[in-house]
Amino acid sequence: MIKDMVKSTMLSVGIAFMIFCLAGIAYDVAYKGNFTFEDYHFTKMVIGCVVVGLGFGVPSVVYSKEDLPMLIKVIIHMGIGCIVYTATAYAVGWIGEGKTFAQGLMVIAIQLAVAFLIWFFFMLHFRKEAKEMNERIQQMK
Repeated sequence: MIKDMVKSTMLSVGIAFMIFCLAGIAYDVAYKGNFTFEDYHFTKMVIGCVVVGLGFGVPSVVYSKEDLPMLIKVIIHMGIGCIVYTATAYAVGWIGEGKTFAQGLMVIAIQLAVAFLIWFFFMLHFRKEAKEMNERIQQMK
């Protein structure tokens, strides 16, 4: 269980860094190469990225609990992850700084949609993997 949690956490942190880098490229292009940071803002964002990865990775251990319904597992996992993301986004300035309320809501909506899209693709992957394992078990009988 610890090994699975470490693995999923490392994967989540990696995905968070990938999204962070892609967003950084988009902002750099949008600002025509004048995308700058001051007062350790970049460092704060990198730390925030790790926190977000942990926020989605650690709670994924709930999927190993077979006695919980899937809906409850998703609510626990994504609820914790999305709360951690939102708090971190405000803390490091991904949301809020110089943005209108509507822009902040739009950023939150996009990020939550991305989080659920990533979750959905992982769910499809693991469902396919389980189906293949069940088929192999049936063939062995």
